[in-house]
Amino acid sequence: MNFLIWVAILSSFLVTYLSLPYWIKSAHKNGLVGKDVHKIEKVDVAESGGMAVVMGVCAGILIYIAINTFIFQNDAKLIYIFAILTTLLITTIVGMVDDLLGWKKGLSRKIRIFIVLFAAVPLIVINAGESTMAIPFLGDFNFGLFYPLLIVPIGILGATTTYNFLAGMNGLEARQGMIILSVLSVVTYVSGNEWLSVISLSMVVSLLGFYLFNKNPAKVFPGDVLTYSVGAMIGMIAILGNIEKIAVFFFIPYIIETALKVRGKLKKESFAKLNPDGSIDLPYEKLYSLTHVAIYLLKKFKKSGKAYENEVVDLINIFQIVMIITGLIFVL
Repeated sequence: MNFLIWVAILSSFLVTYLSLPYWIKSAHKNGLVGKDVHKIEKVDVAESGGMAVVMGVCAGILIYIAINTFIFQNDAKLIYIFAILTTLLITTIVGMVDDLLGWKKGLSRKIRIFIVLFAAVPLIVINAGESTMAIPFLGDFNFGLFYPLLIVPIGILGATTTYNFLAGMNGLEARQGMIILSVLSVVTYVSGNEWLSVISLSMVVSLLGFYLFNKNPAKVFPGDVLTYSVGAMIGMIAILGNIEKIAVFFFIPYIIETALKVRGKLKKESFAKLNPDGSIDLPYEKLYSLTHVAIYLLKKFKKSGKAYENEVVDLINIFQIVMIITGLIFVL
């Protein structure tokens, strides 16, 4: 990539990293804070830090557009890039409203689904993606208008909402996003979609800037504003890069998480029960999240029989990497 392109990508990191201290200070001042349920000392932690990530991504993408427009005189993909920005900002609004109203009192499920489906409209109107897809045992199949009108909105809805399910531990959402989008940036680059690699990497470095404040012990929480925007970005990269099949492999942890959440009738939380010594335990008799599965495995196979928050996040990340490698082997 041209040096100037890397300037655009790295600007995403700088905007996120430099703006977060101000966001954290403002959040404390205005009461936008929450308690870290996995810490013995219950200190106030700033909420909705994902907004800084969105700001960073938007800044990087706009600088990338400016470089292409004024220096390279290349506007070939501008309509697609602005569609990405529009969808990203709509899902960000949904997440922010949920955060401001409280994640238990936020938008109703029906309204949330409707708005996220509406967020796919920018991709629908530009006829994003390729309507012809390879179906196992059936070969290539052309979905025609069903692709933009049905598959695209379902894809955005699925990626956005399911990414929001697996959350609640310091660094989990940010690290998962960095892992998935980093590999997607490589896949899109190899497949000839360098412009998608730039957009994907812009969010990766923004998440890195956020992670430096969100790692254990967190100074800021991501909020739905981050999980919704990251999920939407993954969905858009998959659709516009025509790599839906490999993205499904990458999303297997979230498919499993969704199944576990449905098992709990979407009422069970991913949080753990905090023990007096700082370790964490299963909050329910049954498993309703991959975080619970990780706690169970750690307690079963560790000599100490104890699980800690950072170990749970590490184990889920390892599982995510295994699924990514599996997808790369079977699809590429």
